Amino acid sequence: MLRAVIGICAAVVLVYAGLCVALLVFQRSLIYFPQPRSMGNDDAIATLQTRDANLTLTVRTIPGEKALIYFGGNAEDVSASLPSLTAAFPEHALYLLHYRGYGGSSGKPSEAALHRDALALFDKVYAEHARVTVVGRSLGSGVAIRLASVRPVTRLVLVSPYNSILELAARQFPYLPVRWLLLDKFESWRYAAAVQAPTTLVVAEHDEIIPAASSLRLQSQFAKDVARYQVIPGAGHNTISNSPAYLQALRGAQ
Repeated sequence: MLRAVIGICAAVVLVYAGLCVALLVFQRSLIYFPQPRSMGNDDAIATLQTRDANLTLTVRTIPGEKALIYFGGNAEDVSASLPSLTAAFPEHALYLLHYRGYGGSSGKPSEAALHRDALALFDKVYAEHARVTVVGRSLGSGVAIRLASVRPVTRLVLVSPYNSILELAARQFPYLPVRWLLLDKFESWRYAAAVQAPTTLVVAEHDEIIPAASSLRLQSQFAKDVARYQVIPGAGHNTISNSPAYLQALRGAQ
């Protein structure tokens, strides 16, 4: 009997350890879902050389006076957002970054790499434009807020933002030691207090991926009167950009 109990306990420990190892090894494949570029090669494509490696990133661009930089979601082809952003921000130069591994960009994504690339893109854009708005959606909200905490962003728009991906992962895997296993934590709350740019948090009423409580916790981390919160009625996480109210919210952030 004792031997059987020991055997069961050992099996449970092995299974648990195996789950922890699997999460450690495959975690980035659960965060990043690289997408090809849907729009073909044309003149509206620029490139960006990374600072840490000899990699070339693809940037979808549109000319204009003021500038907007866009960081998309974890499974988003940012080129597909070009029509809505063009409508919401007329007369703006648009710079839509395809993350490493996305849309023809080389390399593999990670939190640290995305932050370095965001800094490089902002510095390049800021050298040519005095006013730069930054928009980040879902995963990209974490990239955008960290950038805005260390660069002179004119305005910041966070679509479907989260307080922390670590918090979301811990909620999804409550029985695993996610806090010690997760490499890319995207703790947006750490950077909110340093953001001085007027900020709009645009959230879907029925977001099934990022709970409203997470977005509200993030808003509470900003300095007083810096961030406002706007709900898109009837929208979900992946359908928020289909609502006419979404474009109105983006226009209102100008």
